[in-house]
Parts: sequence; structure tokens; C-alpha cells
Amino acid sequence: MNRRLLLASIATAAASRVAAQTVPGAPAPAQTIAPPAPAWSGLSEAQRKHINDTMSVGSLSLMLSRIARPKADNALLKQFIEFEIAEQETVADIMNTIKTNAAPSGSIKNPTDAELMQNLDADGKAAVEKMRGLRGGPAFDHDYVQYEIEGHRKLLDIQEAYLQVHDNLDETNVAKLARGMIKEHLTLLTGVQKVG
Repeated sequence: MNRRLLLASIATAAASRVAAQTVPGAPAPAQTIAPPAPAWSGLSEAQRKHINDTMSVGSLSLMLSRIARPKADNALLKQFIEFEIAEQETVADIMNTIKTNAAPSGSIKNPTDAELMQNLDADGKAAVEKMRGLRGGPAFDHDYVQYEIEGHRKLLDIQEAYLQVHDNLDETNVAKLARGMIKEHLTLLTGVQKVG
């Protein structure tokens, strides 16, 4: 008897929900929205390494470029700095979106300096402090270019390594685009180095 009563209750509850959805003027049933997936959810080890490595080296490049913006002396280098800041802010936003499984957005959330510093190792933090302490001028420009060439070579290696795995379509496409931009930036840096 209890079993029949239980089955009847379940059937009545289901019918009530259907009726509420079809009756004009009836309130819509409450919908639950799933919370965003936790960081790293569903990402492979290769994806995690690619994101972490790209964000670490990219964060250093972005921090150094923000420091260099008011200090750089060479006109061509100033132009490069603007390109680099725009690129690294975009890449940081994309990588963070992939990492956290955030909702798509047409805008770019620029990382703060504090967020960038959290991505740096001890060598990166030392480079930031060194560049903060230097005055603008040819010596500053030289050191900045050297850091950027070294960083871009590392970034290129990171993209090439991930493209050997290519286990996710979106991240593979990001790595392909990044690889092309990194090669362009290395060419620009080499040109600045020759002029400077």
C-alpha cells in the first residue's frame, strides 16, 4: 500500500510540473543554474602546462613592457612596447578564460600588476625589480630588448611544444596564433636591437 501511495505522489508531482508549464499565467518553475566549472576542470595535463608556462613567461613580458612604456627612448621600441602590451593582455585574458572555464566575453580583462607578479618565479621578480630601478635611456632599452628576446624565444618553445600534443581545438588554435605573433615580435626585436 505504501508503495502505491509513493508512486501516486511521484506521478502527481510530475503532472503538476507539466501543468504549471502549460497553464497560461502560471509562474515558471524555478531553474537551477550550474555554477561555473572549477579551475582546470576538464583540462589535460598538456593544456595545464601550456597555460601555466605561457602565463608565466607572458606575465614577465607584460610587466617589463608596462615598466618600459614611460622609460623607453627608441621610437621603434616604443611602438613595439604598445604591441607587446596589447598582445600579452589579450593572451593573459584568453588563457585565464580557458583555465577558469569562464563565460565567453567580447571584452578583455587586463590583469593587474599584482596578478602578474603572482605568475612570476624568483628570476622573473628579480628582473622586474632590476628594470624598475633603471633610468630610461639606451642602457634601459638594451636590457629591455634582451629580456624580451629571451622571453619570446621561451614563449615560442612553449607554443611549439604544445602544438606537438594539440589535444584541444581551442587551445591549439590559440597556440598557432601566438606562435605567429611571437615570430613577428622576434623579428621586430631583432630590428630594434640592430638600430639601438
